[in-house]
Amino acid sequence: MTPEVEVALKAAGLELRRADGGALVLAGDGMELRADLSSMVPRLRPDRLGRELLVRAARVRGAGAPTAVDATAGLGEDALLLAAAGFSVTLYERDPVIAALLADALARAADDPALTDAVGRMRLIEGDSIAGLHAMGERGEHPDVVFLDPMFPERRKSAAVRKKFQLLHHLERPCDDEQALLDAALAACPRKVVIKRPPKGPRLAGAKPSYELAGKAVRYDVIVPPRA
Repeated sequence: MTPEVEVALKAAGLELRRADGGALVLAGDGMELRADLSSMVPRLRPDRLGRELLVRAARVRGAGAPTAVDATAGLGEDALLLAAAGFSVTLYERDPVIAALLADALARAADDPALTDAVGRMRLIEGDSIAGLHAMGERGEHPDVVFLDPMFPERRKSAAVRKKFQLLHHLERPCDDEQALLDAALAACPRKVVIKRPPKGPRLAGAKPSYELAGKAVRYDVIVPPRA
């Protein structure tokens, strides 16, 4: 365990431990949380994957080997959907504890035949995506899609969702600079910025999307920057 992880855990009153079976578990307040991508397998079936709103929102015409950046990776479920749909995905997670949980989940998923191919297209970077996206733009490394899902309290309404994310809220707070996050996404010069929002939630940084795809539980605002 790195010193950064130890400091973050101590400050939040939490602990990381290995559960039976070897998975890394975050524990505190009488609850436990682990990142487990195996629960996503049913959603990755070809007959279901193409109907996922995120996959539809991120789809890029004419991209034979599309690339994406998940700038707010969390526990990696959205990035897995993109990877299963053929994207090579770079995942940024700034919180060291959440990054440790996600790295553990990716390592275990790599040994799962149902997930191996998709996980092989996922690369985790522990660090600030705002700095990372600006650096990508400066290097001329332009992803096809930048995906943003900043933690947003209004979406955490149901008891089940609150229970799942309560421990994470000890570590990582909702986005406190939406404009900086959106500016960084655009600075990477992607073909699309896809933003996950609650169905009736406000626009990220007030930005009007080019179009949106909405379901009962989530909405995706899609910004298509003008091509140079």
